[in-house]
Amino acid sequence: MTTPENRLAELGLTLPTPAAPVANYVPYVISGNLVFISGQISKIGEDEVKGRLGEGLSVEQGQGAAKLSALNLIAQMKAACGGDLSKVKRVVKLGGFVQATTDATQADIPKVINGCSDIMVAVFGDAGRHARFAVSAPSLPLDVAVEIDAVVEIEV
Repeated sequence: MTTPENRLAELGLTLPTPAAPVANYVPYVISGNLVFISGQISKIGEDEVKGRLGEGLSVEQGQGAAKLSALNLIAQMKAACGGDLSKVKRVVKLGGFVQATTDATQADIPKVINGCSDIMVAVFGDAGRHARFAVSAPSLPLDVAVEIDAVVEIEV
């Protein structure tokens, strides 16, 4: 049986240690069988993607940023599931913010967040298909390019 951990390994992806909060919030909240994961930024250790779409940041770099956010989200999912990603029943929704200039091509914003969406489907299969939004923001914390939050259904 292929597990999310197997898929991560097949993709050559390694999960980071779940990021600790940098302000007055918690990384996730479990309510019933839903996990609400706080926004995860495009930074893992020294690996980070900063900048604005429309001001030097390409769509491809933005997608790389969204991939970092995806790995941070999955790390939080794993923590919420007691270390067992097979307890993830469904990625319900993603909310994606892309730091962008006002003249950035708005059609590119969803393309950037696809960097996260594609990882969710690759790791969780059909259970990774989700509803989402993708919007631009004039600034994001620490000047990161992307921040994404999630709602995930888990086995309890």
